Amino acid sequence: MNFKQPKDDHRYLWTVHSKQKLFQYALGPNVIKRVIRHSDRKEEGIAPKTIAVMKRRDGKTSKKEIWVMYQKVATKKRIISAWIYPGETDPGKEIFVPDEVWEELTKHSKNFEDVDV
Repeated sequence: MNFKQPKDDHRYLWTVHSKQKLFQYALGPNVIKRVIRHSDRKEEGIAPKTIAVMKRRDGKTSKKEIWVMYQKVATKKRIISAWIYPGETDPGKEIFVPDEVWEELTKHSKNFEDVDV
């Protein structure tokens, strides 16, 4: 499979972590953009000043959710992370975030504090 690296443009900024997650979960940049634009659910993100959105991706035998965490930076959206959650999450309940995502977020947490939402 040829993986298309996402590029920053006039609407979206991609972190190194988000690019790695796209490769890990075999998601294309257009899938992530579609989740942001046409989400099934929108919640406050687990990192400071972030937004988490979800889109269902159900198959014949399994239920999955694609989650994207992003941050508004002026007129752009900084894509922080993306992952596929196997199963269904309940609205308003805290979602499971893998340990490597937490490590990445805490490493770059100083970037979250100076951004207006």
